[in-house]
Amino acid sequence: MNDTNAKEYYDDFSNWYEKERHHGYHAMLDTLELDVIRPLAQGADVLEVGCGTGLIMRGIQDVARSLKGIDISPGMLAEAQRRGFDVQEAGAEKLPFGDAQFDLVYSFKVLAHVPDIKQALAEMQRVLRPGGHMVAEFYNALSLRHLAKSATRPGRVSRTRREDEMYTRWDTPREVRSYLPAGMEFLGFRGVRVFTPAAVVYNLPGMSHILQPAERWAVQSPLARFGGFLIAVCRKPA
Repeated sequence: MNDTNAKEYYDDFSNWYEKERHHGYHAMLDTLELDVIRPLAQGADVLEVGCGTGLIMRGIQDVARSLKGIDISPGMLAEAQRRGFDVQEAGAEKLPFGDAQFDLVYSFKVLAHVPDIKQALAEMQRVLRPGGHMVAEFYNALSLRHLAKSATRPGRVSRTRREDEMYTRWDTPREVRSYLPAGMEFLGFRGVRVFTPAAVVYNLPGMSHILQPAERWAVQSPLARFGGFLIAVCRKPA
């Protein structure tokens, strides 16, 4: 899928994006991701790569010193702007910022859809200040999520589009490590959605009370490497 088609895909998706994001399974994902970045965002100049409608930004705006976001979708950005965020249209492979401007650069649910992943990560490193942190999330090939996706039909993201219309890459932890720019200090993996095979399971009556504490424990456990959403946490040496 080229950049123009990707933009159209996400513009169409933007109309449905928050349909189920405020409760249940999707709210759990956002909470666990926020738990990873909130401590790093304290008093920091922060950039989100692929900010969407600004849901994650909303979760750290009270602790960040400054907060910016980029996304390729005008439809997504319109909602983020409505929320009052400083966002602009740009792709991950060419960030519209000078060198060493941010203390934290993070990206969730985006990098798996970027074909030139090494270029995107190099750009995140470039705009990061020495001593700053990069938090980059990938789709994990060694996960229950990947197994479930492989065994089911692609889901719909709008009335006219399916998930399989978008380029998607599934990586192993070893492959993720190989993508990281030279010179970055790898601090470890965090794993989101280790035990939950599918959203429908989490949303069954009573299951959230079992899975939520288990998933919270797993984020920084030895099982983090099996998270459906695999988060690499890195630091740029001072």
